[in-house]
Amino acid sequence: MAGKLSAQKARGQAAPIALLTDFGYRDHYAGVMRGVIASIAPGAPIIDITHGVAPQSVAAGALVLRESWRFFPSKTVFVVVVDPGVGTPRRAIAIETAAGARLVGPDNGVLWLAAEQAGVKRAVELSVERYFLPRQSSTFHGRDLFAPVGAHLWNGVDLLKLGPLIADIKACTLPEPVENARELVGQVVYVDTYGNLISNLSRSQIAAFQARFPSSSLLVRIKGNVPLLVCRTYGDVPKNAPLALFGSFDLLEIAVREGNAAELLAAGPGAEIRVRAQP
Repeated sequence: MAGKLSAQKARGQAAPIALLTDFGYRDHYAGVMRGVIASIAPGAPIIDITHGVAPQSVAAGALVLRESWRFFPSKTVFVVVVDPGVGTPRRAIAIETAAGARLVGPDNGVLWLAAEQAGVKRAVELSVERYFLPRQSSTFHGRDLFAPVGAHLWNGVDLLKLGPLIADIKACTLPEPVENARELVGQVVYVDTYGNLISNLSRSQIAAFQARFPSSSLLVRIKGNVPLLVCRTYGDVPKNAPLALFGSFDLLEIAVREGNAAELLAAGPGAEIRVRAQP
């Protein structure tokens, strides 16, 4: 076994298999995927990115994957299961990126943002059943298809052995902000565990907008609530006070210091955020 693992490391296979799902932590689903991987690739390190993606939220899963992949070693295999279309004719795919990451999951957009950022080198539709479990459930492709394929990839199986090349991948595009006069209008695209309301307004977009009004202050409103200044840290406001700031996503977010903005402001994905240049 030691010789086999040394050979795997020499081929760059010491990178982990990373799991990202909406399975939650109550049931056995995520653990069973780990068991399948351990049975096929017993030497593979397994990292759970999260199993707390909002159920069936493909956009949230895509955003989390985009914000995660580049912090992992090259050659990491990402097994991503946010799959409301499981059992339907939607494709199952694997992608090899130009950056080296391998992405495995349903072709419903959940892999798109990371694949676009990392660059798609080649992609296949998963169709060779010898790399699946012997019997496949119509409701649990995470266990029966995606986990075993991820394990076989980690073991060194070439992507092209898994199925035919495909030229297209289903996109998942976040809504684009709209600029109106002295306002930049975006929306909430993700809510994290703390209730922080993360928007589609990037730091670069806000900076470009502010550059057009250099003598103005920026005020941020969500759902018509009181305007907020853009702060640097949560500690810039008193406890339980709302604020706007750029978080780890480098996107503008609305938060409450030591509180929950989603609950306090009764807001979630799709809620409008307006950034106004105030003279």
